[in-house]
Amino acid sequence: MCGTGEYWRRLLSRERVIAFVFCLLFLSACFFFGLRWIERMVTFHPVRINENDTRRPETATEIWLTTTDGVRLHGWFFQNDKQVPLATVIFFHGNGGNITNVGWVGERLAARGLDVLVFDYRGYGRSDGEAKDEQGIYADADAAYEFLLTRGVRAASIVLYGQSLGTTAAVDVASRRQCGALIMESGLSSASDMASATLPWLPRKLHFLIRNRFESARKLKHVKCPVLITHGDPDNTIPTSQGLALYAAANEPRKLMIIPGVGHNVFGSGGEEYLDALSEFVRNAVLK
Repeated sequence: MCGTGEYWRRLLSRERVIAFVFCLLFLSACFFFGLRWIERMVTFHPVRINENDTRRPETATEIWLTTTDGVRLHGWFFQNDKQVPLATVIFFHGNGGNITNVGWVGERLAARGLDVLVFDYRGYGRSDGEAKDEQGIYADADAAYEFLLTRGVRAASIVLYGQSLGTTAAVDVASRRQCGALIMESGLSSASDMASATLPWLPRKLHFLIRNRFESARKLKHVKCPVLITHGDPDNTIPTSQGLALYAAANEPRKLMIIPGVGHNVFGSGGEEYLDALSEFVRNAVLK
């Protein structure tokens, strides 16, 4: 009987260990997939528009482009009223909305002698596909760059202008391909830095669990063209400190504009003076 009792005690003890291990694995899986879900919800906020939407600006031409993985993207091309443009800008919008929110940027920059391409990432606006991760956004950015090359635009006259999440796409292209200038407005320095700001309860040692890296500060070291970093102060969406980190990582020639009181939406709050400063930067960069 004693032997039988000891056997059952060991069996119960072993079952408790197994139950504990399974419980730990289950909770770990819940934490991992929950974290990935939170990351995706925070990163992408696409808004769809239907084909009958009439908000295309009168000065814009509708265009379609295709990524290397076969996704069709929708965009608008703004041609300035001069025969030869000062430069051609690709505008990479932020993580919310679609191009109907930023068409006016194309109009204002075109009025300053620039041709401008604005487009929607996969899953945004009328573009096909679904926004899932940074690799998809980078593929979309490459497709926009290639679109201009097929139209005969010189790489040295292409200006990559990213706002918020769009800065990650702009700097990724600029770190690998020739361009005339790079503008990063209200940009994040990395996904890990953003996690520290938005998920302060998550230890930095666990940031490796995050799917997207968005290593913009690191990529800036490989950018050879003139760089303009702009940021509002304070910025409650992406801390101004991240804009300063981007500037610190950039090579010369570089320029920093910290604009008090405009918040995260610098191009929407900075007014004509801000757009004039952007145009002047582009002019000096491409005509150097």
